[in-house]
Amino acid sequence: MKAVGYKSTGPIDRIDALIDFEAEKPAAAGHDLLVQVQAVSVNPVDTKIRQRRAPEGDAPAILGWDAAGEVVAVGGNVTRFKVGDKVWYAGAINRPGTNSEYHLVDERIVGHAPTSVDTASAAALPLTTLTAYEMLFDRIEVTRTVAGAANAIVIIGGAGGVGSIAIQLLKALTDTVVIATASRPETQDWVKGLGADYVVDHSKPLPEQIEALGIGAPAFVFSTNYSETYVQQVAEFIAPQGRFGLIDDPENFDIMPFKQKSISIHWEFMYTRSLFGTGDIARQSDILNEVAGLIDSGKVKSTATETFGTITAANVTRAHALLESGKAKGKIVLEGF
Repeated sequence: MKAVGYKSTGPIDRIDALIDFEAEKPAAAGHDLLVQVQAVSVNPVDTKIRQRRAPEGDAPAILGWDAAGEVVAVGGNVTRFKVGDKVWYAGAINRPGTNSEYHLVDERIVGHAPTSVDTASAAALPLTTLTAYEMLFDRIEVTRTVAGAANAIVIIGGAGGVGSIAIQLLKALTDTVVIATASRPETQDWVKGLGADYVVDHSKPLPEQIEALGIGAPAFVFSTNYSETYVQQVAEFIAPQGRFGLIDDPENFDIMPFKQKSISIHWEFMYTRSLFGTGDIARQSDILNEVAGLIDSGKVKSTATETFGTITAANVTRAHALLESGKAKGKIVLEGF
């Protein structure tokens, strides 16, 4: 089968940073589905792993942790799906990725794909959807109020892939006031279009901008990037006993400014459930099925913004380069081989 992968870690501007190659078609067993991959999207985690994690053995490592496609075979323990089902999922970080014609994935982290959007639009969403949903509802628990706080959340990096779906989930499932940060006119327009109640500029001091809104101190903060640079500002504007969540990888993260207000800190790593086979691993399947329903009812839309053609090394390289530039808006998708 066709696949895209890498043989050594390093920068994306190398001629062999990503390569096209042939791999053996896998076989389904146990809880696994064999999925014919029809579309994928590219996420920051893809670029981080390409830069940092060397392949095991001589074969190239396959990246990609977002896919939409069709089930073509099932393992003996599969109960949720059958051959011919259309599915979407984000996969597991300790298994080969989705940049291949066929892919094995545990059914318990797979959802039935939404029926109202095309395959590429669906492929843009699973990883960011799971990340945003788990942070909002399983980690910082936005439906559990903070006494005396404004029922509001600040999403730092609102125009990125995770921020884009978080805004929509909040508007579809809660009455939380959404304050998204964005610094460029096009990204500010983007988050407004997704439903953000307010937009503030993260290139300028946040406390003054949030105070000027006149809604009170927000109960929640969801930081998607550069979290270490915002700690002091967040500590200033967040409500006492508020909840702060982050998903990025800060090199130095000083939590002491949060102590006086008893701010709780919550990490979200979308792969935790699949990596450790947690007792609630199937919650990811349930989340994806719930969000597919929100999409089909028109309450959530795909965050796909750019299509880079078919799944080839050249096109995936372009996507990695754009993500690493920090100028991506929404999600980049690729479709077919």
